[in-house]
Amino acid sequence: MGRPREFEADSVVEQAMETFWTHGYANTSPALLAEATGVGKGSLYNTFGSKRELFDLAFACYERMGTQLATDILSQPGTTRERLRAWLRFAVDTDLAGPVRRGCLVTNTAVELGGRDPEATAAVTAGVERMTALLAERIEQGKRDGDVPAAINAREYADFVANTLTGLRVTAKTADSAMLYRIIDTALSTL
Repeated sequence: MGRPREFEADSVVEQAMETFWTHGYANTSPALLAEATGVGKGSLYNTFGSKRELFDLAFACYERMGTQLATDILSQPGTTRERLRAWLRFAVDTDLAGPVRRGCLVTNTAVELGGRDPEATAAVTAGVERMTALLAERIEQGKRDGDVPAAINAREYADFVANTLTGLRVTAKTADSAMLYRIIDTALSTL
C-alpha cells in the first residue's frame, strides 16, 4: 500500500499554472515544478501522469479563472465601451503589476506551441473562442441597450477586441501603461 497523498491536487495545479505561465512549457523542468509546488517529482508524476498532463490541467485552470474574471468585469454596470475598456485595462494593469511581465498564458502558449502541437493549438483556439464569445455577447447587449450602433457586427468587433487584447498582453512585456492605455482608447474609439 502506497503512502497517502500529502498535498491538495487543485493547489498543486494552480502552483504549476503560475510556473508554466512564468517560464513557458519548454523552460519548466520537472525539477522546477517540484520546487514550485513543494511536491516531489515522483509524486507529481504519480498523481498527474506527465509534465504535459499537468500543463493541460494548469492551462484549463488558467482558462477557467480568466473566463470568470472577464465575465465579472464585462457584466458590471456601464456602457459596452466602458466595460470593454475596464476589461482591457484590467489585463494590462495585471501584467504591469507583477514582478515579472509574463503576459497571458494562452498567448504565450500560442507563440510557443501553436501550429506545432495540435493539442496546444486546439486548447488555444478554444480559449480564444471562449473569450471572443464573451466579448461578442457584451457587444450584443450594448446593441440591445442602445450604446453600440446597430450596424456593428458583434462577432467581427469581438474578434478585433480579442486580437487587441492579445497584442496588449505581448506589448505589456515591454511598454508602459500610458502607451497601452492609448492603444485601448484608440481600439475602442470605433465603437
